[in-house]
Amino acid sequence: MSKKKRNTSETGFESVENALSKTEQYIEDNQKSLTIIIAVIAVIVAVYLGYKRFYLVPTEKEAQSEMFMAEKYFEIDSFRLALEGDGSYFGFLDIIDEYGVTKSANLAYYYAGISYLHLGEYEEAIEYLKKFDGDDIIIGTIALGAIGDAYTELGELEEGLSFYLKAAERKKNNFSTPIYLKKAGLVYEELGDYGKAIDLYKKIQKEYPKSAEANGIEKNIITAEIMLNQ
Repeated sequence: MSKKKRNTSETGFESVENALSKTEQYIEDNQKSLTIIIAVIAVIVAVYLGYKRFYLVPTEKEAQSEMFMAEKYFEIDSFRLALEGDGSYFGFLDIIDEYGVTKSANLAYYYAGISYLHLGEYEEAIEYLKKFDGDDIIIGTIALGAIGDAYTELGELEEGLSFYLKAAERKKNNFSTPIYLKKAGLVYEELGDYGKAIDLYKKIQKEYPKSAEANGIEKNIITAEIMLNQ
């Protein structure tokens, strides 16, 4: 090894030693502060784990149990009972009030929104559906589409359209995407924008040919083209 290489190696080792010395000195100078920080972090972690184990998990199980009958009412289209309960069992609104921190309460926002939609109470449907936080491919998309339905029923077509398009673009799949593309196309027709309606209908035809919406979509295309050329 040449003298130059030895000097370079020695310089490198000295730099590492100096860095270690500075780190050790920093720790020594700030030992009290670092100890406090570590202790605070440990307390936060312990509190969180305790909260999750002794409060959140049992509360979640209780909420699921309490919501069982509301879901049964929802399944048989008894939407008012599903929302408000029957005097013996909680409705979705009770679940939201009593178990707000749980996943069950979050799901109750979805159920409540859909229930209000079926009852024709569209503003309430929008309010609750917008509070639902859904990562699920289907349910999260249906919630967006249902908001679009509510706005459309209220005559707020532009708002309805925006949510149909969001639903169509969200986690694209062969089931929900063509549904909301077609709904968006129909709203475009109501707004007199036949060109955009045709584009969406042709997208269904080309990209989702096996979907239920693709059946008969040619009629929608022809009708929109006639209106466009008038």
